[in-house]
Amino acid sequence: MSEPELSPIAYSDFVADVIAIADALEADDWQPDHIVGIGRGGLVPGAYLSHRTGISLLSVDQSSGVPDFSVELIGKLALSTKGGQRILLVDDINDSGRTIEAVRRTMVEQGGTAANVRVGVLIDNVRSAAKVDYRSRTIDRATDKRWFVFPWEAMASRETLIQEADEVPERLA
Repeated sequence: MSEPELSPIAYSDFVADVIAIADALEADDWQPDHIVGIGRGGLVPGAYLSHRTGISLLSVDQSSGVPDFSVELIGKLALSTKGGQRILLVDDINDSGRTIEAVRRTMVEQGGTAANVRVGVLIDNVRSAAKVDYRSRTIDRATDKRWFVFPWEAMASRETLIQEADEVPERLA
């Protein structure tokens, strides 16, 4: 397999993406009680969106695989949605859809109310299994094979970025 094309996202583009999601939220009748950044990729966009909108920020760490910071916290969020609170899940990219679907599935399994949960992402792959409610921009993985490097990921080594891209090779094949 050839080396993936690493495509850095400029800080100004990242900020514009967050503003686009904030503007879409403002234009919508549905407003969340909390923004929930999905770790790792959704934490920074979630924090920026929280500051932009004034909506409180919570977080879960789906990527760690540590139950106390993922399944257990998602269960607490599920109960809050059952009680009527609205949650906006935020991630950096909806690529394969696995992360978003895993969080949604866990929330439903834990008794959450799906109608009180929406999802916002900076970049949305139109071919993803997961559907999102808010996005800044879309890509089509059938033609766009770039591996996006968000500003916070630029701290990682090139080798680490390539390794992460290679973890799901069908996205970039």
